[in-house]
Amino acid sequence: MIAYVTVGADDITRARQFYSAVLPALGYALEEGPEGLSYALPLQPGQPAALPDFYVKTPFDGGPASAGNGAMIAFEARTQQQVRDLHSAALAAGGSDAGQPGFRASYGARFYVGYLRDPQGNKIAIFSNDPTEPGRDG
Repeated sequence: MIAYVTVGADDITRARQFYSAVLPALGYALEEGPEGLSYALPLQPGQPAALPDFYVKTPFDGGPASAGNGAMIAFEARTQQQVRDLHSAALAAGGSDAGQPGFRASYGARFYVGYLRDPQGNKIAIFSNDPTEPGRDG
């Protein structure tokens, strides 16, 4: 199980604007501290922590943050409409388009996804795979 994911950012303010346009709608709450941003899903009484947590921090080595070539982080939305809404919100919050929301031939018939780059260049996917919604072929 993945416990947490961290991406680097040189400008925490821009990163907060971008991620706060997307992650709260997916249930993540923000805690901001001197080391950066921490987004976590809510704890349910009597249940273990909902993982993974998502962190945005300046690099510990003091060097510039950089996006990993081939690295991508995917967040699951509830519906195809939410994918479209969050993709638009992320663009308005300083992200850049890396692939408009829609179906992709190389994925399952119900896998609906939009791709973005955060202000630092990290690749982010927002997807829905809801079996109750129309698929690529229907």
